[in-house]
Amino acid sequence: MDELMTARSLTTRPVVTLGGDAVAQVKDTVFDAAAGRIVGFALSGRGLLSGSLGHRLPWSAVHCLGHDAVMIRSRRDPAGASPVPPDGEVLRDRVLGARLLTDSGTEVGTVLDVVVAGGRSGRVVGFRVDASKALVPGPRRRRRRVYVPRGEDLTVTGRALVLPGESVRVTEDLSGLGALAAGRPGCTP
Repeated sequence: MDELMTARSLTTRPVVTLGGDAVAQVKDTVFDAAAGRIVGFALSGRGLLSGSLGHRLPWSAVHCLGHDAVMIRSRRDPAGASPVPPDGEVLRDRVLGARLLTDSGTEVGTVLDVVVAGGRSGRVVGFRVDASKALVPGPRRRRRRVYVPRGEDLTVTGRALVLPGESVRVTEDLSGLGALAAGRPGCTP
């Protein structure tokens, strides 16, 4: 499986050409919740006082999403002809803070971040969640942040993401999420 990274960690990541030229940096991640994948990035200029560049980088122009940078083939890619679909959502606008529920109505928690597979897929593999009392029972529940795999069937309804109840498993780290997403056994709530 590709390296896993959170969408928030992509913010300010440089956008560089295969030749090593830094052309922009990621301002926001654009996510198609229904398809379960990243469809592009909103870009800003490089540096502290740089503003928005006024355009987006479509996923089709991304050569590879890596730990240190978003790679594109050439400087022309950010202004390429393939626009980011208008129905995509900037993550912080609608997905972060959304409720994560099972199809039977049990609240799993609140989405804090989206976990993306690096490489060329742009595939969302799971969510970082502030776990609900149903997921972490007990009278003195301390705040518990866990990772939950996306599974095959994700439904989006307004400000809620719905997963099949039998597929909800949790882990406390990204490597555990990688194992769950790959179908290996993991923790159950």
